[in-house]
Amino acid sequence: MKSRQMTQFLLAVALLLGAGEGWGERLKDMAVVSGQRPNQLVGYGLVVGLDGTGDNSGSNPVTGQTVLTMLNSLGVSVPAGINLQARNAAVVMVTAELAALARPGQAMDVTVSSLTNARSLRGGTLLMTPLRAANGQVYGQAQGSLVIPGASVSTQMARTTINQLSAGRIPGGAIVEQAAPEADMNPVVEFNFHKVDFAQIQRAVEAMAKVVTQEGAVVAVDARTVSVRVPTERASRVNVMAQLLELDIQPVIEMAKVVINARTGSVVVNQSVRLAPFAITHGNLTIHVQASNQVVPQSLLSRNRPVTQRNDRVSIDSGPAGQMIRVEESASLEQLVRAMNMLGATPQDLMAILQAMKSSGALRADLEVI
Repeated sequence: MKSRQMTQFLLAVALLLGAGEGWGERLKDMAVVSGQRPNQLVGYGLVVGLDGTGDNSGSNPVTGQTVLTMLNSLGVSVPAGINLQARNAAVVMVTAELAALARPGQAMDVTVSSLTNARSLRGGTLLMTPLRAANGQVYGQAQGSLVIPGASVSTQMARTTINQLSAGRIPGGAIVEQAAPEADMNPVVEFNFHKVDFAQIQRAVEAMAKVVTQEGAVVAVDARTVSVRVPTERASRVNVMAQLLELDIQPVIEMAKVVINARTGSVVVNQSVRLAPFAITHGNLTIHVQASNQVVPQSLLSRNRPVTQRNDRVSIDSGPAGQMIRVEESASLEQLVRAMNMLGATPQDLMAILQAMKSSGALRADLEVI
């Protein structure tokens, strides 16, 4: 019984390993279609219904002028020379994002932020505010009650505030009035990849050519862009684009890179980073880096040939300062960082060691300090 369970376990592991080798990313996760992007909208509006936490009109005449303009547009005549003390109102900036291919009547979320000196927008209602794009045209109208994530409690002697009270959101608070300009039905569609890599582009071209089989229909423009000739008839175009965006493309190995956050001491290392032979000493820390090759014989359930497996070992001793250790073979930086963290080395020690290793050429990776 135990033998049968072990056999089933090994078969399951083999299937998982085989599935991992063919893993890929979808094209829609690696690239975007040129021209299909969101558009930013902005508007100037007025929030009313505040419980005395609005703008201070004494030192800020903007709110009073805005209220007068709004009343005049509604047919309410206010005598000249009157300074409205609108403590229950606040002028705000309203921002939203018009999604690609959005159509009139669809709802979108908006963010409302105080423009002057309002203490809180909690409980306020945004009046109808036109939202304009960079070309000056109105693409949406926003209105509704604000959702404020913060809270405030005050007494005569003290005041406590949690989170932000001068900004909030209105879920679905804007209505699309007109659609963004739609791209022409160009027979050539460009896919812009997030990462610049010639090898990745070549793999994408090979995968996309299996869907669009016409000769010369898939062309690599550069290390980021692939152009594809697709049908101009809408139904056929949608069908081809759906197949292309769902393609699985084998990703390339990332460039070796080490990112250090100098403020928090965080160190992020990707799997491509390797170390050249080196010798190092840092204070009373002595670092040993060893690597050995071991031949792994084939298993009974595999037809593969014996393979050579690399075994890395990193150890750190705390001893007298000044002792230099020479390393004959390389190891992964991930093990080195893990060993130093287990020992209790400070982030400053780790950053100093990595920078020195990069300067000496022992660290075969790009070192980025943020």
